[in-house]
Amino acid sequence: MNNSEVYVGLDIGTTSIKALVCENVKGQMKVIGVGVEPAAGMSRGVIVDIDKTARAISNAIAQAEEKSNVDIKKVIVGLPANYLQMQRVHGMITIANNGQSREIVDQDVLDLAQEALTQSIPPERTVIDLVPTEFTVDGFDGIKDPRGMVGVRLEMKGTLYTGPKTIVHNAKKAVQKAGLEVRDFVVTPIATGFNLLNDGEQDFGTLVIDLGGGQSTTSIIHDHQLKYSYVDPEGGQYVTKDVSTVLNTSLKNAEQLKRDHGFADSTQADENVQIDVDVVGQDKPVQYSEQYLSEVIEARIRQIFDRVARQLERINAPELPGGVVLIGGVAALPGIRELAKQYFPGNVKIFVPDQMGIRHPRFAIAYALGLYENRLSGIDQLIKQVVQEADFGKKTLESNSSDHKPQNQRMVENNNGPAQKRTSQEQNTQKKDGFSSKFKSLFNNLFD
Repeated sequence: MNNSEVYVGLDIGTTSIKALVCENVKGQMKVIGVGVEPAAGMSRGVIVDIDKTARAISNAIAQAEEKSNVDIKKVIVGLPANYLQMQRVHGMITIANNGQSREIVDQDVLDLAQEALTQSIPPERTVIDLVPTEFTVDGFDGIKDPRGMVGVRLEMKGTLYTGPKTIVHNAKKAVQKAGLEVRDFVVTPIATGFNLLNDGEQDFGTLVIDLGGGQSTTSIIHDHQLKYSYVDPEGGQYVTKDVSTVLNTSLKNAEQLKRDHGFADSTQADENVQIDVDVVGQDKPVQYSEQYLSEVIEARIRQIFDRVARQLERINAPELPGGVVLIGGVAALPGIRELAKQYFPGNVKIFVPDQMGIRHPRFAIAYALGLYENRLSGIDQLIKQVVQEADFGKKTLESNSSDHKPQNQRMVENNNGPAQKRTSQEQNTQKKDGFSSKFKSLFNNLFD
């Protein structure tokens, strides 16, 4: 099977690397192969040893190839939200032909995206993505795809995502050393938020918490946009270390105990169930109750949830109608939903991909990456082309044009970030209007 017919999502996590092969079958995405390999050369979601990570990627891809019978050449790579920044951008071009309006074509969209990217970007950062929010043709706004329309002036408002060059470069280098080509880089909160949530959850607002191995990422999705992202430096790996330290057992044993007998909410564990634990320095196993083990696990998860809740309180984030969606390996722990309800208002649910072989929240990101690429519209693909082909280093030096003054307010930088205002057309009910006003107040304050 040719690789161009499928979408391969590559989730380079701190504790494991997942490669997911998806095929579009009559409009439905079908998972046809998966590869999982213990991660190497990773620390808190970031590659710190390119060679080790490349070998782990290669092993995961080999597994996925064998199971799917696909010769994988290109992959869609998820990038962590560490030090992610968003900027509002605006581009405008004149498309008149001898002063007369004409039909808008693909090249006009490419030129417009190029214009929107003409701005100053710090040398240590690189562009990851440019997502349009609306196009305007001769003053008529709210347009999603202007191609085929007739006009004189074409404008675009959008969101520009940038990240540290080091993170992007290391990811690209590791993928290349594994003998692969990067088909696309996607910020993981965008992939998950735009593809794992339904339309209402994306519109009214939902909190997505990715409880990964090396870190936990919290994102706010509202108005079909990523509005905020916060990265907590702790995840499932820290839970395992706690179990290892408290029970005086190896990390391997601690991980197995966590998965087989652990509860995120210790009240659900049974104090009468005894577990044999191989303790360092002891000839015979030592027994601990299931409840005691779960109390150790719960303590660390509470710390993570508490910091996330305080961070949301610090930015005065409103209660989100879409509630909370938990993903990531830690989200598989029994009782995690009940524990999260103690910290976050609204409904709490765990996302599990509805596909054979990957029915576990740890596959959410890799699955979302395939969905993201499959669902890109024609407009999105054109703009992606500009992002991937542009020489950003050169543009940084040539971006001081007085004719173009972009709004380059910082929107997300690891812990905090503002967002774009909602238009009056979107505020179609009194309840929604009030909710939107809270968001405007929140994110306008973050701009100040």
